[in-house]
Amino acid sequence: MVALRPVASSIVLAFCALSLAACATVQRIPYTAEEKSDATIPGFADARVWADDPNISARYAGINTRQPVMLALSGGGADGAFGAGFLAGWSERGARPQFHIVTGASAGALIAPFAFLGPGYDEVLRRVFASGEMENFLQFEGVSGLFGTGLFKAGPLRALIAKYIDAPTLEAIAAEYRAGRRLFIVTTDLDSQRTAIWDMGKIASSGSPQALDLFRRVMEASTSIPGIFSPVLIDVEANGKKFAEMHVDGGVTANILVVPEAILLAKKPILPANVKPKIYAILNGKLGPYFELVKPNTFQIAVRAFATSVRSNTRNTLLASYEFVKRRGWELNLAAIDDSVPNQEKPGFDTTYMKGLFEYGYERGRSGQMWQRSPNEPVEQERARGPRVASQ
Repeated sequence: MVALRPVASSIVLAFCALSLAACATVQRIPYTAEEKSDATIPGFADARVWADDPNISARYAGINTRQPVMLALSGGGADGAFGAGFLAGWSERGARPQFHIVTGASAGALIAPFAFLGPGYDEVLRRVFASGEMENFLQFEGVSGLFGTGLFKAGPLRALIAKYIDAPTLEAIAAEYRAGRRLFIVTTDLDSQRTAIWDMGKIASSGSPQALDLFRRVMEASTSIPGIFSPVLIDVEANGKKFAEMHVDGGVTANILVVPEAILLAKKPILPANVKPKIYAILNGKLGPYFELVKPNTFQIAVRAFATSVRSNTRNTLLASYEFVKRRGWELNLAAIDDSVPNQEKPGFDTTYMKGLFEYGYERGRSGQMWQRSPNEPVEQERARGPRVASQ
């Protein structure tokens, strides 16, 4: 989910505009909750699972190691440049491990496939987040956007994804999936108000001629801020009936996926006692609140309230995940943007800001002064103890 103040302003503006546009033009085939519960993606029966599904732990089967290494990448809009740069700097330091599991939501979904494939794709992350390719993302749809499903054209986002997610990249992801590694991307199903977790390696390795298209559509959905970009309709089938689910930005329900909801609530052990995962979480944003004198008008109040909600929900998710991990003796390493780093002042995806943030992330990753143990521990305290280099 986008946590930046300028983009939050755009989201609130979009919601206000769309609330006036009661006559939406998209036609959908109606379906029931019962049909929804039976729905599968044709040709990809096991491509996605719901975050609240008690059987979700089966998705981690096949990871044969006593210390799985996981990377969780959050949303953050333009602040995704931090995570991209951080990974590149971590590679340069020579201490970046191979991740057994990678998860991504929203901007994190744009990073996740390349983080999953390894340091050889760091240059792709630089091109995506620090070369100006996102500068013209927000192209206004015109008057039709006010009465449709998104204020801005989806074409630039769709083209960026297609440029870097091609057939060879898909096959590389499939090969890693067959080796036992897992890549998950998060979307939000608006109809059911549930978090969908997509098994991208399973999609890539399916052999279906539709695999590349579905892979790209899931990435587009995960990064489609509701009201800003149109939702992505994904075809499904239930008991012979065909219809489409409506998916949007994964950050609406899960801005960062460290531990899925069903696992957080599980009373039974999900892993053998001797399996102790090591989790790295990169937050493309800041952890703490920041002061800003709010102007006494409806729009400014709505913008501030929305940004506060996103920040608070993300922090609460991290706190719940931290308590879960701590109780089980697992290891959590968290990186976030320092509070001292200035916020973006221009709306959208300013190239100068993103280049600077990429380089800041790069230096953080390269320095070894990278991690904090919990959401309540400032990075400065970690630095005061001296650098702690992530083990291989």
